Amino acid sequence: MRLLPVLIAIGVLAVLVAGVMERGSSEARAQVDPRVEAARSAKRLIIGIDLSRSNPLISDAGFANKVAQRIGAMVSELGFASEVYVRTLGSYDITANSFYYDAVISARQRPEAVAAEVTRLIAGTPVLVQRGVWTAQQKTNILAFLDNVVHSFGCEGLDTDIVLATDGIEDSEYARLSRADATLPEPSSTLFAQCASLQILGLGQGQASPTKTIELRQAWSDWAKAAGFASFTGLNDW
Repeated sequence: MRLLPVLIAIGVLAVLVAGVMERGSSEARAQVDPRVEAARSAKRLIIGIDLSRSNPLISDAGFANKVAQRIGAMVSELGFASEVYVRTLGSYDITANSFYYDAVISARQRPEAVAAEVTRLIAGTPVLVQRGVWTAQQKTNILAFLDNVVHSFGCEGLDTDIVLATDGIEDSEYARLSRADATLPEPSSTLFAQCASLQILGLGQGQASPTKTIELRQAWSDWAKAAGFASFTGLNDW
């Protein structure tokens, strides 16, 4: 875990949103029966937080909290030896997305504790952007982000789920999905063939268009299947 950016982000949130999250994350912090905990298999969970300006997550505290609760629940269900990685995405620029949080579920980093930290981070995205800890970005490089994380972490050895808190509107040299006639490029290989799932939470949020959401879901579903993911889930709301 890189301590400095994590401590900065969590420190800001501890002051500004700890009271709200205390209520929202109580279930995630609840003690789990050791027999249930021991039976859970180890997994790898890669979480991407989209900081592009099109994504309502960066400004809508209510929606950010809703996404945070869902992803936090995923983390709280992980077994020992599970890996959790949180990254930000948007511009294809390491200086714009240098933050990361890594954790391995263990007796010292229990699932409910890691879930609480991840929940605070995601729920606090609007505050972090407002305070300048994270920077709202002009592009949305989802495909490049996926390429980077699969090369960094892979999907071998552990069931791997990639969860993106994004509106799903790729805006890069690959595609501009805000345009009516835009499509995602065909994957060049089945790079994600060993990955369990790709999930997009907030698909089409901010567009106020159910037809656009359906288009985006179909585009990402087709891409994920061609790329080798075992399953795809794209949710506008839940």
